Order: sequence, then C-alpha cells, then structure tokens
Amino acid sequence: MEGPVSSQDTMPTNTEPSNTIKLLHLVFLSTSWGMQVWVTFVAGFVMGSRLPRHTFGFIQGELFPYYFHIGSACAFLNLTLFAMCHPSELLTEEQTTQIIIFFVCVAASVLNTQWFGPVTSDIMVDLHLVERSHGLGQEVGLVATKSRRELRATNPSYRQLSQQFTLYHALSSLCNLCCVACNGLSLYYLASRLSAL
Repeated sequence: MEGPVSSQDTMPTNTEPSNTIKLLHLVFLSTSWGMQVWVTFVAGFVMGSRLPRHTFGFIQGELFPYYFHIGSACAFLNLTLFAMCHPSELLTEEQTTQIIIFFVCVAASVLNTQWFGPVTSDIMVDLHLVERSHGLGQEVGLVATKSRRELRATNPSYRQLSQQFTLYHALSSLCNLCCVACNGLSLYYLASRLSAL
C-alpha cells in the first residue's frame, strides 16, 4: 500500500538544462546581440555616411523587416528556453530579474516588428516621393541640407511627414537600444556563471 505523496515529491526541481538547451540559448542570444550591435553601431553609421540618402533608406527598408523578425524570434526563444529551465516556484531574485529582462526584450522587439518599424518605413517612402519630386535625395550623408530645410519651411505636408518620421524613428531606435541593453545584460548574466572559457 502506497503512503501519501509528500510535498517534496510534487515540487518542481531546478534541474540542470541539457547541453543542447544551453547551446540553443547561447546561439539565439549571441545571434540577436551580435546582429543588433552590427546593425546599430557599424552598418548604419557606415552606410549613412557613404551612400546617397535614398539608397540608404531603401536598403534599410528592405533589411529591417528581416532584422526585426529575427530579433523578435530570438528574444521569444530566449525567454521560452530560460523559463522552461527555471520553474517559477524556484526562481531566485536574480533569475526573476533575468526573466523580466527577456520579457522586456520580447515586448520591445514585437513593438518594433509590428508597429514602429513598418510605420517608419511607410513614412520614409512618402518622404522620398516628395523629395524626389523636388530633385532631392541623392545627397550623401544624413545631415539635413539647406534644400531640405527650405522644403520643410515651405511645404506643410512635407514638414508633417518629417515630424512623424522623426517621432517613429526615435521610438524604433529606443526599442532597438532597449533590446541591445537587455541582451547585453543577459550575456553578462551567462558570463558570470561560466566556470571556464
């Protein structure tokens, strides 16, 4: 006859994840962070300073949907893998913080993928149409030229588009930087647990 089941038998355990789970977690986290650092701090600045503005905008408009979707998928998978290996009943304060960081990264990624990124790209296309009709857009660099400043001053619809673009681009950039910071903190959390390289 079996005795009563003890509470210890039914409590979840914080088991060591398999090497496959650890590898997947590292691959998703490092892929996301590496991609974000490259796009944010290298590719954007190099292309922005070397290509005609409209060419730069076109390239970003084509690449960013992939960039945002890959980042969102990696963020979601990182959260899922970490949560699977750390039952909520056994979470330490540090692990709870890590879950929150992954959740913030997922939220910021999804906002960029579903809202800020597409809206920014759509407004950019409208801006480029107006600029092309005035012979603008082939200048190299992102600094506003005298011609574009004059167009903003004389064309109310262009001015409104410029203001909308600035707002949504700033929100998209903020979400992107939030993800970079979250993934950097997650990498620090993992590195602090490494016993050897």
